[in-house]
Amino acid sequence: MADGQRFADTLEERARELLAEPVHRYVRQGAREGVTAAEATAAWEAFRLLPQVLRDVTSVETATTLLGTPVRSPICVAPTTMQRAAHPDGEVAMARAAAASGSLMVLSSNAGSTFEDVAATGVDWWLQMYVTADRSTCVPLLERAAAAGARAVVLTVDTPVVGTKYDGTGPTVWEVAEPEWLRANFPLEYGDAAGDEKATDLGPQDVDWLATTTGLPVVVKGVLRPDDARRCLDAGAAAVWVSNHGGRQLDHAAATADCLAAVADAVSERAELYVDGGVRSGLHVLTALALGARAAFLGRPPIWALAVDGGAGVERLLGELADELVDALRLAGCASVARVPRSLLTRPGQRPLE
Repeated sequence: MADGQRFADTLEERARELLAEPVHRYVRQGAREGVTAAEATAAWEAFRLLPQVLRDVTSVETATTLLGTPVRSPICVAPTTMQRAAHPDGEVAMARAAAASGSLMVLSSNAGSTFEDVAATGVDWWLQMYVTADRSTCVPLLERAAAAGARAVVLTVDTPVVGTKYDGTGPTVWEVAEPEWLRANFPLEYGDAAGDEKATDLGPQDVDWLATTTGLPVVVKGVLRPDDARRCLDAGAAAVWVSNHGGRQLDHAAATADCLAAVADAVSERAELYVDGGVRSGLHVLTALALGARAAFLGRPPIWALAVDGGAGVERLLGELADELVDALRLAGCASVARVPRSLLTRPGQRPLE
């Protein structure tokens, strides 16, 4: 690797050489023409910084808490499936890396590793959940996750149906997938009965139902609008997660970087706020904090890192971005992730944000 080259910048191309082509395509692709997926990182890059000066940055604090769980920095692992297609140890290797990094991991309900094996790594983890049409079919999975030590449930609300992907002419990931890559925590008969499909009638009542069923705080993931954020909070959500599903659902959906400030204003002090989508550097994380997020979650980059070097690759990725965040905070005149003002941001030709 060339001197000065970021590890994060090498990952996708190196992973492309190691992964089966349908697997790489599945992780990389967005919905339809891929407009939203392609715009994600550029939206963070469009911001410019107005650094504060004459500030004491001798010591910079990156530690925070997410729903009461301490993390070493506000850079965490988003839920992704097919991790065992990237590396044989899959979610267990990802969990070990997150634990070693002092991070938090959100585990896909379609994981290929059991909740118990993930929990045995000592990682702090949340369960990502798709609620099914027949709510009762969710209960065994939710109860198993709670018993295994999940600290929260992340309700994905932007997937009443799976967004169309243009997969080309080669085999799809579903044609090459091994049985052990998916659904390690579901009953064997899951998927055979009417009502096992994703719910198309999600409503605010499901936030309360999940909290009551599990006894855990509920994070609502997939919010881009301030009015929807307020509805989530009125329903009892402990946190709101600004996400467009990595551009994999509704193509032409707005970039999360462009939605975050308005949602943050709607959430205010009522709940915690998270974001994902195109975050690729410590500078992007700093921008997210200035826009009002408490944490930024990474989706594709940890998968690439897992494919390249297993858990060690994920740990290196998280460490690199955390170091970049410290450097960015110091140069921006911010001594803590808890004190990053929106006035730090501007766009070319515009006044600072307020």
